[in-house]
Amino acid sequence: MTGCSVAYHLARAGWRDVLLVEKSQLTSGSTCHAAGLVTQFNPSPTMMRFRRYSVELYEQLGVFDRLGSLRIASSRESLVELERGASRARGIGMDVHVLSPAEALERMPQASGQDLHGAIWVKHDGCVDPHTATHALADAARGLGVQIATNTLVTGIELDERRAVRAVVTQSGRIEAEHVVNACGIWAPQVSAMVGAFTPSVPVDHQHIALAAVDGHELPRDMPCFRDTDNLIYGRSEAGGALFGGYEPNPVSRWQDGVPWQHAAANLPADEQRFAQLWRGAARRFPFLEDAGMVTLECHPDAMTPDGNPLLGPMPGVRGYWMAAGLSLNGFGGAGGIGRSIAEWMTDGEAELDTLGMRAWRFGDAYRQPSQVDAAGREVYRYYYRLRYPDDHDEWGRPNRLSPLHGRLQDAGAVFGCKNGWERADHLQPDRPWRRAGADQRVYGWSKPPWFGLVAEEHLAFRERVAMIDMTSFGKIELEGPGALPLLERVCDNRIDRPAGSIVYTQFLNARGGIVADVTVTRLAEQRFRVITGAGAVESDMGWLRLHLHPDDGAMDLRELTERLAVIGIWGPRARDVVAACCDDDVSDSALPFRRAREIVIGAPVLAQRITYVGELGFELYVDAADAVQVWDRLAAAGREHGLRIAGYRALDGLRIEKGYRYMGTDLTGGDTPFQAGLGFCVALDKGDFVGREALAGAGPIDRRIRTLLVGGPEYLPLYGGEAVLVDGVTTGRVRSAAYGHTVGRNMAYAYLPAELDADTRVEVEVLGTPVAAELAADVLVDPQHQRLLG
Repeated sequence: MTGCSVAYHLARAGWRDVLLVEKSQLTSGSTCHAAGLVTQFNPSPTMMRFRRYSVELYEQLGVFDRLGSLRIASSRESLVELERGASRARGIGMDVHVLSPAEALERMPQASGQDLHGAIWVKHDGCVDPHTATHALADAARGLGVQIATNTLVTGIELDERRAVRAVVTQSGRIEAEHVVNACGIWAPQVSAMVGAFTPSVPVDHQHIALAAVDGHELPRDMPCFRDTDNLIYGRSEAGGALFGGYEPNPVSRWQDGVPWQHAAANLPADEQRFAQLWRGAARRFPFLEDAGMVTLECHPDAMTPDGNPLLGPMPGVRGYWMAAGLSLNGFGGAGGIGRSIAEWMTDGEAELDTLGMRAWRFGDAYRQPSQVDAAGREVYRYYYRLRYPDDHDEWGRPNRLSPLHGRLQDAGAVFGCKNGWERADHLQPDRPWRRAGADQRVYGWSKPPWFGLVAEEHLAFRERVAMIDMTSFGKIELEGPGALPLLERVCDNRIDRPAGSIVYTQFLNARGGIVADVTVTRLAEQRFRVITGAGAVESDMGWLRLHLHPDDGAMDLRELTERLAVIGIWGPRARDVVAACCDDDVSDSALPFRRAREIVIGAPVLAQRITYVGELGFELYVDAADAVQVWDRLAAAGREHGLRIAGYRALDGLRIEKGYRYMGTDLTGGDTPFQAGLGFCVALDKGDFVGREALAGAGPIDRRIRTLLVGGPEYLPLYGGEAVLVDGVTTGRVRSAAYGHTVGRNMAYAYLPAELDADTRVEVEVLGTPVAAELAADVLVDPQHQRLLG
């Protein structure tokens, strides 16, 4: 279905030489086994927009059956999550309604009211017949000139000497092509291997059943689609009976090392015992289904990525090669929007929607092993319906990547979270054994977390004394050679050509001026630079640099050093005292001013960068991994007399928001410009051309900008991001990120709101579905003149 959508949208954009190649018949992969539900509700704002467009497309094709849908909460905890989800949906303009149990039963009287706590109603949802919808879209594509070749197996893809696509080789012959879109579903990794690209996804078995009608309990054809996430099921009526499937907590994967080419529409052997738990769940909501006869039980694999997001866009290093795969159960729901976005990307250079978290090249070494992709993909499936709290962490496939300081953090009582495979301390529990965090929030639910007081202590140590944190998971990219500076000047909005030792805070932008990376660039030498980015962004940012290589730049070595270098962050009013006690080098402000880097020795060579993410005096210390423990131990020993505390990552959000610092992927996205994000000071329009400059120069006054909100009073509120923000009672935006500020003693949130709002404007934030008063606050809440970090 996705391949048909890409072909259709390319043709609609004016391309007239589009060929869709299918190794068997259309719909012969996962498509023919799909249940055909098309619902818009999703945790991702981008996926919700993809799905909304898909509904519009299917309606235009005349293949959509608009039934509406109910997403049912069978527990109080799930109702809260549904209310949060409805708030997120309203924040992007979707029409959703939270229903009481009685209102839900009015729309679906066939259901049992037992353990029914409420539901979300989306009236524009419905379903399609997979075969009919796919062929209707294929026919529409043919009408625009698309050719479709079935029973044509691709056996290779030819690249020229520049690693650009030249031709597709099939069993029926060679096809010259400048662009190839891999929309190959569960076979996508094998096709990517033909061009040396890495595509991590794993086929996970999915089962659904068709049940015959039960006398006296026939389900009407116009009954809404339903999802009951506590019972792990979805479904709809079919011929008076029911068609339903679900997502069991013990999923099974297959073909981790490659899907047989001969597999097509064949149904795989079903596992009735594993499916029984889903049938029991369906019977709890519809008790009469216990007596229903089974028509068929289907089993088919779906491609799951390690994070449950699709793999979309160009593949760096292979010009003309594109991805639209790894849909992770977003096939019919996402296909329309995904096809349109890929076509926009290919024809205009950018997709209209923010696809940052769906970049095809975002995964790196952490997922090179099939066992890691398998564990992550199955865990995504496991939680596809099962309630997953915002503060929970992955549990399967750990540990994967360990910092050289991992043992020291274990000794300090760390509670480890996980980011891009890295074990990282979320917070510390001194004098208690270390452990890995997992589904911890299941214990305390939506109440104040038990670590709140510990994080407060870490926060205040940074503000009042000194604290130290292992930041080895930072992404580290080095560029060296004559081509390094031209490339960086082209992709960065700030001026990079500054003296050696300079640290430049900058963004990478797309052609529309939207932010696609938030980094620092340190000039280590005349032709050597180091880019520092977030743990989860390094592969994405490396790929962005590769996409913008130019043959006229000159020779350059582009390499990732993430695992070779450890990073120790040490900040606070006494941070300089601690570092000075460990070395003979001058680390005074005159010798090492803010946004400068120089090498010092703390028992081993260390690159000390005078930069901060917490807004306090201090340093990022880069050291060879082999020497990391030696440096850490010296700092810890020197810090004892200053009350040094070891800290974790949870403390950073409150510290950074108090200082007005942004977080990439939430506060900063491809739809936000630096001027809207309060980062206009990074934009050097006078330095010459760079990606996004034309859009920024011609943009005119901004009509919205990021604002800091203080929500409620001093008591902790469960704010997680995504909540709807109301201005004078009207939904006007959504919370991007939130945290409790232990210095200011308030709940803080970022949201993009109309630029002209006055400080006394009535603003509210929906907290677990309830509007709570908020106030527009200053952009910087602590030390607005930055005297503390300048030291």
